[in-house]
Amino acid sequence: MIKTLVATTFLAASIFCAPAQAQTSDIDALPASVIFVASSGMWEQTAKMQDGATVPQTNGGEPTRGYYKVVAVRQGDGTARIYLQQLAYTADGPSLVETVELEEFTQMKVYVTDIRPESSSGASNVPGLFVTVHLKTDPTQTEADAWTVLIDELGDMKIERASN
Repeated sequence: MIKTLVATTFLAASIFCAPAQAQTSDIDALPASVIFVASSGMWEQTAKMQDGATVPQTNGGEPTRGYYKVVAVRQGDGTARIYLQQLAYTADGPSLVETVELEEFTQMKVYVTDIRPESSSGASNVPGLFVTVHLKTDPTQTEADAWTVLIDELGDMKIERASN
């Protein structure tokens, strides 16, 4: 009787744990070296019509549009590399379009302390990106410097020291 009860308990526990393990597989795939991720902004590819007007380009009847992610990945020496990712909205969920390393930060050998979007109110209706990267160029620095990553509505990117 006790063996049956114990076996039933383990069987029930394994049934309830299986979905939990499946749900964490995505997060478990994220490297431990990723220290900050900020999803923000919006982009939309447009096509020019003969009259000069622009309309959203379509991919199988759907406009090609999505959002950006800025990701800081810690290196062995404590500095970080920062990447900009462009993701597309698809019927199957987000799809990676492109990843670009932001070389300006890599050349400075930065220690990232935070990455923040311009707003925490959700997806923007206006194309572009604005995030603030808080960093130190010397790990003993007491205050972090703020740098902005800006992508305008045309897709042009600018990285500069924040001017508060």
